[in-house]
Amino acid sequence: MASTDLKSITADGLWHNNPGLVQLLGLCPLLGVSSTTVNALGLGLATILVLVGSNAAVSLIRNAVTDAVRLPAFVMIIAALVTCTELLMQAFTFELYQILGIFIPLIVTNCAILGRADAYASKHPLLPAMTDGLMMGLGFALVLLVLGMLRELVGYGTLFSGMDLLLGPIAADWKLVVFSNYKEVLFVILPPGAFVFMGLLIAAKNLIDSHIKARQAALAAKPMAGSKRVRVTGTIS
Repeated sequence: MASTDLKSITADGLWHNNPGLVQLLGLCPLLGVSSTTVNALGLGLATILVLVGSNAAVSLIRNAVTDAVRLPAFVMIIAALVTCTELLMQAFTFELYQILGIFIPLIVTNCAILGRADAYASKHPLLPAMTDGLMMGLGFALVLLVLGMLRELVGYGTLFSGMDLLLGPIAADWKLVVFSNYKEVLFVILPPGAFVFMGLLIAAKNLIDSHIKARQAALAAKPMAGSKRVRVTGTIS
């Protein structure tokens, strides 16, 4: 059974078992809507909301459902939460909802959400389950956000364009023109560019992990400084 330690859950969700970089789950929305920062952030927040809610609901009913109806019940819970998220986006961020389009209802089929419900929330109490959902959602959203920022920067030469679609008039002036008179790079804006940048992010994580492991191995092999105590037995003449 997975750990219920909150520190381990946080480390797994954000780094060691990140759904986007390690488990490679939810790649369809991850690659499909990450062309700009606002799109990535909007989908990331929606995914966090559904993950936390579904993990909480599944944890509460974990002892009340049989194996025969477990997965259908989980899917119904996730679908209900996605519907609530859609209604909220239609009410408060309608233009962004239209831009994200089919990818919002497709959250229902996101393997990261159903996987956490079945693998973790159905076996653990409420607090660890909700923490797991939050950290897995944050890990997924952070990958989305970094991917969206990179693609927007290289593809359009800007950052934080259209943030008012998500945050309202307060973010209307957040757009940063990093490269003036920049010609759009169509390859980066389209899904093939998302595959390239996603591969670069995965490679960067693997390099960091390799460096950390090599450093830990070097520290473990390094002899301890200082004098050593030697025990002498027997008679010395």
